[in-house]
Amino acid sequence: MSKDKTETGNRLKGTLGPTERAENWKRLGTEEFDVVVIGGGVTGAGAALDAATRGLRVALVEARDLAAGTSSRSSKLFHGGLRYLEQLEFSLVREALRERELMLTRIAPHLVKPVPFLYPLTRRFWERPYTAAGLLMYDTMGGARSVPGQKHLSRAGALRMVPALKSSALIGGIRYYDAQADDARHTMTVARTAARYGAVVTTSMQVTGFLREADRVAGLRVRDVETAEEVEVRAHAVINATGVWTDELQKLSGGRGRFRVRSSKGVHIVVPRDRIVAESGMILRTEKSVLFVIPWGNHWIIGTTDTDWHLDLAHPSATKADIDYLLEHVNSVLATPLTHDDIEGVYAGLRPLLAGESEESSKLSREHAVARVAPGLVAIAGGKYTTYRVMAADAVDTVSPDIPGRMASSITDQVPLIGADGYHALVNQADQLAAAHGVHPYRIRHLLDRYGSEIHDVLGAAEKRPELLKPVPAAPNYLQAEIVYACSHEGAMHLEDVLTRRTRISIEYPHRGVDCADAVARLMAEVLGWDEKTIAREIAVYTERVQAERDSQTEPSDQAADAKRSAAPEARSSLVEPVV
Repeated sequence: MSKDKTETGNRLKGTLGPTERAENWKRLGTEEFDVVVIGGGVTGAGAALDAATRGLRVALVEARDLAAGTSSRSSKLFHGGLRYLEQLEFSLVREALRERELMLTRIAPHLVKPVPFLYPLTRRFWERPYTAAGLLMYDTMGGARSVPGQKHLSRAGALRMVPALKSSALIGGIRYYDAQADDARHTMTVARTAARYGAVVTTSMQVTGFLREADRVAGLRVRDVETAEEVEVRAHAVINATGVWTDELQKLSGGRGRFRVRSSKGVHIVVPRDRIVAESGMILRTEKSVLFVIPWGNHWIIGTTDTDWHLDLAHPSATKADIDYLLEHVNSVLATPLTHDDIEGVYAGLRPLLAGESEESSKLSREHAVARVAPGLVAIAGGKYTTYRVMAADAVDTVSPDIPGRMASSITDQVPLIGADGYHALVNQADQLAAAHGVHPYRIRHLLDRYGSEIHDVLGAAEKRPELLKPVPAAPNYLQAEIVYACSHEGAMHLEDVLTRRTRISIEYPHRGVDCADAVARLMAEVLGWDEKTIAREIAVYTERVQAERDSQTEPSDQAADAKRSAAPEARSSLVEPVV
């Protein structure tokens, strides 16, 4: 097959490998785009997909990796936001539930799954009818279309569902359903789907300035932080979808924004599944907000905190106080308390909240805002992960005055993500797939829930190299073939991209990826062409990052934790401040 046909075929598959990156770099400097999106989080990836499927010429640039910020550090839920009912944000809940329905049934059934939660009741007489009324609204707004509706439980029934609870911690319970996804994989898949429909998707591309024609923004200056090369990218419109970096990018553009973004830090801890004996997750009330205990494979994710953050936006740090807060609140209801020694992983992320009058970040609006801040420049911020598709459509709608000709309407509610087509049939064929590839059916089902119908390409690398069907050393939940695929198809360029986002080894194992760093780096080297010096640097940088994170998690304050975390080197060492 000719090189041109191979490249075209890879674009149709949404492949983001080294060859595509080199091709995309050339395209950035030679083509004129209708829209350039800044930011590789879920909103930016969603905007690129939305614009591309409307027939626009699109590019996306991201300074680090896809989902490197907020979009890999959420609670990993597609949910309506039950607590927003109490804040009377009915439209937000209705919108989010519709999006959850679309993800579960049409757009990403391979990535987004129903998950049960127990809402423990602690007050007699009023709490059950009050909570039931809220959940009834949840169900009737669309919450029960693709998941079971609420189920009321006695104390004994709730304890059978979650035996780990103290009997004194509840008088009964209500089971309800939401949905969850691996946020980093979902964001990456949205970006790959945008690439399938023609978007030029590039990472390690830092915006260093804006191009102008008279009073309008006409594109960007972009620096490849891997090679230090620079290019001018011409476009009719630019979308700022940088989340917590929105204000910094606005300053770089030389204009004033229409809204401000405040960063709220959310910390989660990960513990082994056997430390909490339960058949469902839990949602617990706290004095400030709610606390989730979320099933996550062989683990539980417990979170989140909600505090203002004014330090390093790229590397928010969890403190000992944050971790103690989570342990204290979950232990208040557990018969066997968790300890620091039970914690396998910790991660901290920043929510980009629209600044309001209240000083309490938990009460700031989760509604999103979009504004045309200058001719050719649109900014979008706020919102929640679940409603990314709506946010993306609003952002693209807002650039319409800057796009020549008539722009088509958004159709992403009808566009399945890569891997969705054929997923359900493949689930039914899991035993045959397992026999054909010589792996356990459980492994096939695990791969299907990560890659969907892309499983053939993932396992295809092992046809000539059967050793790739072996587990990753010290991380047996993952196959070596997945590491190769992350680099050849999913845009991974550095060791942390694979250990932190393409897989979740960094939070699922107590060693946090250090024990398998050498093996993973050597698998990556085969695809990315690393020499021994590069392999050694990648391992060293990742190891220092893990140690810095561990050190920061022993500190009592944000300032002290930030100082420890910031001491670690960047995997993308040529990044310059401010990073957008």
